[in-house]
Amino acid sequence: MHNIHAQYVKETYDEKGILTSFTAVCPDDFNFGYDVVDKIAELEPERRAMVWCNPEGEEHVFSFGDMKRWSDKTANYLAEHGIGAGDMVMVILRRHYQFWFVATALAKLGAVMVPATFMLKEHDLDYRLNRAEVKAIICTNVGDIAQVTDAVEASCPSLQVKMLVNGAGGGLSEFDAEGKPVSADGGPVGAELSGPEGVCAATVEREGWLDFNAGVRAASDDFERRVTKAADPMLMYFSSGTSGNPKMVMHDSKYALAHIPTAKHWHNVVPDGGLHFTIADTGWGKAVWGKYYGQWLMEAAVLTYDFDRFHADEILDLIGRYRVTTLCCPPTMYRLMMQADIDKHDLTSLVYSTTAGEALNPDLFAFWKEHTGLTIFEGFGQTETPLTVANLTGSNPRPGSMGKPIPQYTVEIQREDGTRCNTGETGEICIKMEPRPAGIMMEYYRDPEKTAAAIHDGWYHTGDTAWCDEDGFFWYVGRNDDVIKSSGYRIGPFEIESVMLEHDAVREVAVTGVPDELRGFAVKATVVLAPGFEPSTSLTKELQTWVKHRTAPYKYPRVIDYVDELPRTVNGKIRRTVIREQDMHKDEDGLI
Repeated sequence: MHNIHAQYVKETYDEKGILTSFTAVCPDDFNFGYDVVDKIAELEPERRAMVWCNPEGEEHVFSFGDMKRWSDKTANYLAEHGIGAGDMVMVILRRHYQFWFVATALAKLGAVMVPATFMLKEHDLDYRLNRAEVKAIICTNVGDIAQVTDAVEASCPSLQVKMLVNGAGGGLSEFDAEGKPVSADGGPVGAELSGPEGVCAATVEREGWLDFNAGVRAASDDFERRVTKAADPMLMYFSSGTSGNPKMVMHDSKYALAHIPTAKHWHNVVPDGGLHFTIADTGWGKAVWGKYYGQWLMEAAVLTYDFDRFHADEILDLIGRYRVTTLCCPPTMYRLMMQADIDKHDLTSLVYSTTAGEALNPDLFAFWKEHTGLTIFEGFGQTETPLTVANLTGSNPRPGSMGKPIPQYTVEIQREDGTRCNTGETGEICIKMEPRPAGIMMEYYRDPEKTAAAIHDGWYHTGDTAWCDEDGFFWYVGRNDDVIKSSGYRIGPFEIESVMLEHDAVREVAVTGVPDELRGFAVKATVVLAPGFEPSTSLTKELQTWVKHRTAPYKYPRVIDYVDELPRTVNGKIRRTVIREQDMHKDEDGLI
C-alpha cells in the first residue's frame, strides 16, 4: 500500500487511536481518474481493484492496471463520439463491470456522470433526459431500459448518442436442466466470457445504438491527461422526494475525497489482502459510497456481484467463496439473512460489518452479534452528502443509534427556528456550511429555490430528523415527511417498527400516517407476516397491545394493514411514500 490518500487529508487521533479531526485537502486540478486510479496503476499495476462475478458463472479479477487500460480505452471511444468536458452522460449499467470503466473515463474527460436505475419508466426517463439536457446515454441491454429509451427519444432533443452494453445476463439468463446459462440468441454468455480476452467480448446489435463493448475493445488505450478542475461538476444524481419531481443533486470532485472516512474509518476496509462487499446497484448513490471512491482511495479491492434479485443464501455463499473481509448492506438485507439458515454458511473471513440506508433495529444488531461475533456499525448520509453521522472504528455502538457526527463535519439537531435542540428533543439534522466542507452537494442543479431552501443561514438542512442523547449519540426518527403528526404529537416511524419487529408474527413492517378527521393523522402499520401467521382481528388487537406495552401508548398503530410485500427501491429500502400515496388515493375515493 502506498498511502495515496494521505496527501489529500489532514486528520488527527486521540491516545486511543480514535479519529478526532478530519479535513479533505483538494488540489485545484484533482481528478479521481488520473490521481487515484492511474496513480495506483503506475505504482502497483497488479494491485487488485475489483473481483466481479454474476449468477451466470462469469468472473473477472481486475487490477488497477486493468482499470487504467479499460478506462483509457473507454475515454477514447467516448471522445470519438463527441463526449467531453461538461457533457451530461446518463449511465444505466446495473452492476456490470463496464460501469467502473465508464465512471473513470467520464472523470478523465471532465464530463458529468448521471447514474440512474434500470427501473425507470417512460415518464421517469423523459423527465430526466430533458431536465438535465443529457447528451449521451450508456445503458444495459439487460431488461427493457433500451426499449424505454427508444420510446422517449423523439421528445428528448438533447440526446445525441446512445450506447448499448451487452450485460451478458445480469442474473436474468435462462438456465438449462443442469443449471447452466442459456443464451437466447446463441451468443456468448456466462462463463464463456471469462478470462483475460472475455472482457467486453459480448457484442450487441440494436438499431440506432452504438455497440459499447465492440467500440471499447477496438479503441486505443493511449490516452493523455486532459485539463480538468476539481471544482467543476463531476457527478449528478436524481434524488426523489415524497412530492414533486426528483431533484438533481450535483457534486464536484471533492465529493470523492470526502468518502475517505467512509472507507477508512467506517467500512474499515483492508487494503492488503482484504475484499470489501457493498451490496448496491450502480444506479444509486450507495454504489459510489461502497464500491468506488473511498475504497480505491484506500487502495482496497471491492467485490461486485451482478445479480438481479436478492437471495440471502446466495449472498452469504459469496462471502465464504471470495473470503470477503468487510461487508455493508442495508438493514433489510441483514434481516433477510437473519431469516436464512445463517449458521450453515462460512462467514469466518468477515472482520467488520456496517449498515446504512435505514435505521438499524436492535434485535437485528443482537442477532448478527450472536451468529457472527461481529458488531454492526451504523452510518448515516444522503445523496446530497457522504457519510455524516456514524459509529466509526474504535467506537462502542449503541444498538439502534446512528452514532455521532464524524469529525469531517459540524452537525447539530435544530428546531425550525434554527436554534439547537436540547438533549432528547427531536429536530432536523443540520450540517454547518461555513466554511464549506468537502462532500456536501454543490447545488440542486437548475433549481435555485430548492437549493436556497436546503442551504441557508450557514447550514445545510438535511430534511431528516433525530434526537441526541446525553452522550452525543444520534437516534434517527425519520424524514420530515415520514414523521407523523397525530393529536399534537410528533411520532417517528422507526421506534414503532422496531417494537413490532420484536413480535414473532411480524416479518417486515412499515409505519406511516393516514388521514384522520379527529387526530389529523393516525398511525398505520403495513405488515408482512411471518410464516405460520394469518391476518385476523385478534392478531391486530394483539399487535396493538404489544406496542402499547412497549412504548408510549399514543404511538400504537390504530390501523394495521396486512400485505404480501412492502414496496422497495432496487436497493431494498422501504418506500413509505408509495404507501402514503396509495392511502391518500383511497382517502380521496372514500375507501378508508
